[in-house]
Amino acid sequence: MRLSRKNDPDSVRARQSALGLPEVDVEPYVRAAESVTGLVSIPVSVAQLAVSLGEYELSEDGEVVETGRAEEEVVVPLAHTEGGLTASVQRGAKAIAESGGSRTYVIADRITRASCFICKDSGDALALARWVEEQVPAMREFLRDSDSPELSRYAVLREAKTHVVGPMCHVLWRFTTGDAFGANMMTRNAYAVNMAYVLPHAPVRVERTILEANMGGDKKPSFEYFQQGHGKTVIAETTLSEAAIERVLRTKVHDLEELAWAGTHGAVASGMQSVAFTPASAIAAVFAATGQDLGLVGTSSMAHGTEQRVDGGLHVSIRFPGIEVGTVGGGTTLPDPARWLELMDCAGPGKVYRLAQLVAATALALEISASAAMATAGSENFFRAHFERGGMR
Repeated sequence: MRLSRKNDPDSVRARQSALGLPEVDVEPYVRAAESVTGLVSIPVSVAQLAVSLGEYELSEDGEVVETGRAEEEVVVPLAHTEGGLTASVQRGAKAIAESGGSRTYVIADRITRASCFICKDSGDALALARWVEEQVPAMREFLRDSDSPELSRYAVLREAKTHVVGPMCHVLWRFTTGDAFGANMMTRNAYAVNMAYVLPHAPVRVERTILEANMGGDKKPSFEYFQQGHGKTVIAETTLSEAAIERVLRTKVHDLEELAWAGTHGAVASGMQSVAFTPASAIAAVFAATGQDLGLVGTSSMAHGTEQRVDGGLHVSIRFPGIEVGTVGGGTTLPDPARWLELMDCAGPGKVYRLAQLVAATALALEISASAAMATAGSENFFRAHFERGGMR
C-alpha cells in the first residue's frame, strides 16, 4: 500500500480510509506537518504560580535589558499523561507562594548554527578562523542590506566563535531571532553567510563547507550549550520558609540539604551535564501545550540547580542556559496552543521572554516538590506518589 503524501482534502481522506481511521477534520493543521492524517488528544492540566516576572527587551548590541518587573499570579498549562506531575508542580508552587513567591530573570539570548569549513591544513584553518572573527560586523551588514527573499531580517548575526581542529575551522554563528525560536530563519542566514560571503572572500581556499557540523549540539545536550546557551538563558529562584518546607512539602531543610549533597555527587560520578532533579517533565508539558518543538526538550532541560540554607529557610535556584521557545510561528499558530498562550499572556510579538520565564518558574516548582518527596526518609513520599498516581499496576 502506497499512501499519498499530500495534504489536500482528498489525500487526507484517502490515508484515513486506507489506515482504518475515522474521518477527522485536520484542515487547521495541514500547514504544520507533512502527510497529516489525524490528531492526538493529550489532557491539559493547569497549575497556578506566584512569580515575579521581569519585562525585557533586546538592546542594539544584542544584550537583554530588564525594563520592569511585576508580581503576578499566572495559570500555566501542562499537557501530559504523567500521573502525579501536575499535583507535584502545584505542591511546589504552593510552597513557593507561602514563602513569598519566586523570581525569574532572563540574562542572555542567543541561538547558534555550528558550521564547518574544511581547509587544506591547520595553517589555512587558523588563518580562516582569524579572518572570520574579524569579519563579523561586515557579515552583519551583508545580511542586513541584502534584498534576497531567502533571508530573514529578524535573525541578526551577533558573534562568531571559532574552533580549529586539524584542517577544520568550526564556526559557531550566534544569532538573535526575536520572538520566534528561529531555527529556520537562522539556518537560512547562516547558509547565506557561508556561501555568499565566506566562500567568495575567504583568504584561503575552502575545500568543503558544511552548514551544521555538530560543534554546538543542535537538539543534543552538550557542554557547549550548557556553558554558552542556545535560546533564552533564564534563572528562577525562591527562598522557601521552614514553615512551608515542613507543612507543605512535609520534609525539613536538613533533609533537602542531604539530598542535594548526594545528588550533586551522583551527577558528578555519572558525568551528567545537568545538576538538577527532573526539569524535563515540566518543560515537556508546557512545550506540548504551547506548540513548541518537542525535539528541543532535551537541550532546553539542561539545568544547574542550587540550594543553600539561609536564616529561616532554604534558598533554591535553577539556571537554564537555553530555553528554546517562541511565541510566533510554527506550532504556536495552531488552535489549541494559541489559546493556551493567550491564557498565559504569551501569544505573539513581545512575549517570548515572558514565556521563557514561565517555563523556568514551572520547572522550579516541580524541582522543589519532587526533591522534597525524594528527601523524606527512605524517599517514601516519592515512592507513594508514583504508586498511588502511576496508573496501571
